[in-house]
Amino acid sequence: MVARRYLPPLFSVAPMMEWTDNHYRTLARLISKHAWLYTEMLAAETIVYQKGNLDRFLAYSPEQHPIVLQIGGNNLENLAKATELANAYHYDEINFNCGCPSPKVAGHGCFGVRLMLDPKFVGEAMSVIAANTNVPVSVKCRIGVDDHDSYNELCDFIYKVSSLSPTRHFIIHSRKALLNGISPADNRRIPPLKYEYYYALLRDFPDLKFTINGGINSVVEVNAALREGAHGVMVGRAAYNYPWQTLGHVDTAIYGQPSSGLTRRKILERYQEYGDSVLGRNGSNRPNVREVAKPLLNLFYSEPGNSLWKRKADSAFQHCTTMKSFFEETLVAIPDSVLDSPIAGVPSGHEDLFANVQGLLPPPYNVREQEAVYA
Repeated sequence: MVARRYLPPLFSVAPMMEWTDNHYRTLARLISKHAWLYTEMLAAETIVYQKGNLDRFLAYSPEQHPIVLQIGGNNLENLAKATELANAYHYDEINFNCGCPSPKVAGHGCFGVRLMLDPKFVGEAMSVIAANTNVPVSVKCRIGVDDHDSYNELCDFIYKVSSLSPTRHFIIHSRKALLNGISPADNRRIPPLKYEYYYALLRDFPDLKFTINGGINSVVEVNAALREGAHGVMVGRAAYNYPWQTLGHVDTAIYGQPSSGLTRRKILERYQEYGDSVLGRNGSNRPNVREVAKPLLNLFYSEPGNSLWKRKADSAFQHCTTMKSFFEETLVAIPDSVLDSPIAGVPSGHEDLFANVQGLLPPPYNVREQEAVYA
């Protein structure tokens, strides 16, 4: 297969369970041509034990490139098989989840962020994944777990994983995870952000690539991180909750590409074609109009007619069987001036989000000591 070439992952959309599915990624790609997209996390076992229906979990349209498959698990054999099975779908990178704090994953599942406590296994897992694919591999992790949250412990994890495997790219969620039963939502809010850990990793591991994640909610803040030296920035819920305001500026404000003049009407015309082509594809009327339209519900955030649009959508979900009929019934709520206006100026954000970070960096990591420990 001919290797594809894309602009670097300066901006990526985080993998989010039940959010970054095929429908959302289709919408995201219609808005931004260059953002890197991630799948939801797929457990290796989900891939391995499918009964002839891999397409349901792994298939996507070619337009979604560049796209990264995120997998999770703690069984080396299943990780190897899952990676091998995914090869036929030509993802651009395979990412291993070492950051999910959900009790179903890190608790009973004993993978996700809990794997940060076992860097030797993660190194072995990444070696197995890399041996079964010909695309780059990466790890997404937190900066720590519970009371294992010192900068040196984070460096130990990075050092050992990169020493034991070909992993050269780490996505760092700049909060630690708490595994004492708090919800995933609280794990995105309660542990404090420590961006200084991320920037210290850039200093102490100059041969590796790091993407920063956590608490970054606008392209203004993305550019602030990049100006401070970040290799790439991953945005999560802001890219889902405000897709037009966030993704609509990525190509121009982050990648310096000329404006395409894209409007929401044009996006919805193309999304209608996609939606009507996939409705009922999985049998038993799934996916249905509600599922396909779900990513669209924030497209008119803060615009005139948004509240009425959502009320009409709730009503239309009860009886519409095509995206065409859904749009005919709901878009009357949105003024033509909103539907036909190209993306406006970049919305405000915290331009000084990283202003003091260099003064907060922890002392340098002593790699020589670690070389002796892991020899």
